[in-house]
Amino acid sequence: MRKVEAFMKEKGLSLGDRVSVVKREGDRRIRYEGIVMPPYELSPGETLTIKLDNGYNVGVRIELIESVEVIEKARPGEEVAFKEVLPRKEGLPGVTILGTGGTIASKIDYKTGAVHAAFTAEELARAVPEIFEIANITPKLLMNIMSEDMKPDYWKRMAHEAAKALNAGEDGVVIAHGTDTLAYSAAALSFMLRDLEKPVIFVGSQRSSDRPSSDSAMNLICSVRMATADFGEVAIVMHGETSDTYCLAHRGTKARKMHTSRRDAFRSINDVPIARVWPKGEIEFLRKDYRKRGEREVWVDDRMEPRVGLLKVVPGISSELIDFFVDRGYRGLVIEGTGLGHTPNDIIPAIERATEEGMAVCMTSQCLYGRVNLNVYSTGRRLLKAGVIPCEDMLPETAYVKLMWVLGHTDDPKEVREMMLTNYAGEITPYTRFDTYLR
Repeated sequence: MRKVEAFMKEKGLSLGDRVSVVKREGDRRIRYEGIVMPPYELSPGETLTIKLDNGYNVGVRIELIESVEVIEKARPGEEVAFKEVLPRKEGLPGVTILGTGGTIASKIDYKTGAVHAAFTAEELARAVPEIFEIANITPKLLMNIMSEDMKPDYWKRMAHEAAKALNAGEDGVVIAHGTDTLAYSAAALSFMLRDLEKPVIFVGSQRSSDRPSSDSAMNLICSVRMATADFGEVAIVMHGETSDTYCLAHRGTKARKMHTSRRDAFRSINDVPIARVWPKGEIEFLRKDYRKRGEREVWVDDRMEPRVGLLKVVPGISSELIDFFVDRGYRGLVIEGTGLGHTPNDIIPAIERATEEGMAVCMTSQCLYGRVNLNVYSTGRRLLKAGVIPCEDMLPETAYVKLMWVLGHTDDPKEVREMMLTNYAGEITPYTRFDTYLR
């Protein structure tokens, strides 16, 4: 038994207890009040870990603890449940919140100390009461997974649930989603939801709700506001800057997570955001070429080909990687090429073999900003001759999702090329904008 476990047993402490701990530091006495947390699993077990009210953890060495008092005992196994159905307020629009998990829907597990996807959709909605002043909220938990566990089949489920809610009369849908793969899901629903004329808003959180710097509440408030706006597309709503000033609404096919932890991690790439959304209510549209709200019935086109790969070009890349996808029966491959969309010349024969055997090979750029152009250099022209489809300024993630969707409809090479170069959901910017580069 580690020292901290023996200490907790001796003092009658349990995980989740609220305690007051007095620490001896020379002639000084320092008092901490907070929740008893599990010790870090890789620590030697010589400190008592307390979660303070400000959201941060502090470790107090056992031998320096002068006294400890239990203020409130934890009640293990108590589940938060909201059985009450709030009455709908007359005159407010209706918004369905679909919960999928992720950091925005997370809480502390006092058994492990981890922050994990554990809120139900009801808990998520009730945690931010401001949204009930904006709309009549209908929460529904679809799944409870972390973002990295998202799958194409789940995209289909989200699309059908969103369409069902909108066609039943809801004014908008908000999908709470983990940020790591949020852009893939937003792109997928941008292609799947046909004749969409109401908002479908993806929202996430970079910092969990137990942290004082959490962005979850403001992101959710702004997403509900965007879901009631005169707008009819799929969008991502996240913090627009590091402070709690406003959120940005990004087109679902043009956004990317550009930072691992900053609250303003999402950026519109090769395009400007659709709108700036203030939590108090104002929505400033930053462009005019967005679809406005309408009343058409949305339908779901979820034919997707799962056998599509995404490959990044690196120095020394082997043609064996291309052969692997061909030999395993993949129907499509998106390549993140260098610069204008290039690969080493020595793998072009493998690419040519892939297209000759019916695989659709699409080219994007790992530069992200700018446009693929295979007509400038001889390498690009060889790739064009090999049958590669240049994907304009599409993000690699968006091209990957779109190719799955396109191949779900046709395997005719000519039709695949035509569909990949057709702008269905704002995934292709008609001309290169020089005011969108991230500095």
